[in-house]
Amino acid sequence: MEYKVERLLVNFKTLEEFKKFKEYGMQELSMLDDLEGNIIENDSQSPFYGIFYGDMLVARMSLYKKSAKFDRYFDKTKDFLVLWKLEVLPNHQKKGYGKALVDFAKSFNMPIKTNSRVHSQAFWEKMGFYSIPYEMDRDLGENPLIWNPYEKRDETIDKQE
Repeated sequence: MEYKVERLLVNFKTLEEFKKFKEYGMQELSMLDDLEGNIIENDSQSPFYGIFYGDMLVARMSLYKKSAKFDRYFDKTKDFLVLWKLEVLPNHQKKGYGKALVDFAKSFNMPIKTNSRVHSQAFWEKMGFYSIPYEMDRDLGENPLIWNPYEKRDETIDKQE
């Protein structure tokens, strides 16, 4: 099944939708002050993307473009995307929503960096992401996973590492 990924509007309705997700937290709450002070209904660029089932947001992610000057993950320095807060509501999991969001991010044809949450490593590997060696100064407690459209990896080698 094919799902339509939409850029989510920065407004109070989106903030209310986010409260349904397990990973709702400080990042969204910190948006509240900005929203209250600056919101022009539906007129702000948002880093959030989602998929609706009817009028209910059932899957979401954040997708940020980062400049090559911040690239410490890829072999050749380049602009890249940071994908985070990928989440699908429990009743809608295992239906392809997460894959649709990742495929949407990949459609920009840019390297992508993410961090796996608890018990999600297998999902990211299935999507073609792989772990890179942990570096204390760079990763600060995160375990980055990357996907690079410019790099062809041999899946059999990855499984042996």
